[in-house]
Amino acid sequence: MAPESTKVQLGDNFQVSPLGFGGMALTAVYGEADPAESLKTLHHAVDAGVSFIDTADVYGAGGNEELVGKLLKERRDEVQLATKFGIVGNPRDGYTDVRGDAAYVAQAAEASLRRLGTDVIDLYYMHRRDLRVPIVETVEAMAELVRAGKVRHLGLSEVTAEELREANAVHPISAVQSEWSIWSRDVERNVVPAAAELGVGFVPYSPLGRGFLTGTVSAEQLGDHDFRHRIPRFADGALDANQAVVAAVRSVAAELSENTGQLATPAQVALAWLFAQGRRLQLSVVPIPGTRKAHRIDENLGALSLELSAAQLDVLDGAADAVVGSRSADPTWVSQGRE
Repeated sequence: MAPESTKVQLGDNFQVSPLGFGGMALTAVYGEADPAESLKTLHHAVDAGVSFIDTADVYGAGGNEELVGKLLKERRDEVQLATKFGIVGNPRDGYTDVRGDAAYVAQAAEASLRRLGTDVIDLYYMHRRDLRVPIVETVEAMAELVRAGKVRHLGLSEVTAEELREANAVHPISAVQSEWSIWSRDVERNVVPAAAELGVGFVPYSPLGRGFLTGTVSAEQLGDHDFRHRIPRFADGALDANQAVVAAVRSVAAELSENTGQLATPAQVALAWLFAQGRRLQLSVVPIPGTRKAHRIDENLGALSLELSAAQLDVLDGAADAVVGSRSADPTWVSQGRE
């Protein structure tokens, strides 16, 4: 288990492991999943020191929270628990609505607590913005959960810099969770600087480009029910063109391996780039890569000790220029389309 000294502090004095675990892949989003194997993977994450576990009520229509709840039943004191509310529907079959009204916030929190089998959520995120409801009203309802002792810290996912500032004026925000990686850098324009200014931590989801940056994803591997079919940059032509980004990551991994005599993988390089960005932009960054395979957790942890040179960072920075296709079919669904 990772010692306490390795904890990273997000906003509002919330401490977590330096690498988190995104649970979405443990249910049927990128194809079918085995619940028994998924639970083993969660236990391995905590054994390895990855104690910041991220889920959401929408993943697996609540099934993901129930799975995490099985982990919590045995190891609640070892886990920093994050979950989310707001999306109605599910990633695999499509979303039907986004809700941020006060009544729904309270209802969703009670349902999540029940599925997770716990009496408190460490970090509770607004998963997406309900544009029909002022964000201050949603955050005030979330703050009421803190006052009631049902939630410890608040987070926001895919908000703009302006929305973050408005929310933080109502209650301290611990973390912003948005897609951020070598091939998804739009948040660096406004959201990341705002988070740094306010002392809010950043939790990049899909830090490995939904697996693409590892160099292990091809069109032939995407099954009929794979969520990635909905994303423009995974369309047939774009997927082939985006191999140029993977080539840049692979080249840095190969150079590191040759220089150090120890294998560096594309996944480790992609995560190390994010840690370097956090240092360069002066904010706490805790990526939450997800996987169904326990050995990938160990691989990802290797990124914490990986040092990228200035020249290698330049190569990776330039890779974003080669990206073809948006990270979302609907730009207003993420912060990029509302900035």
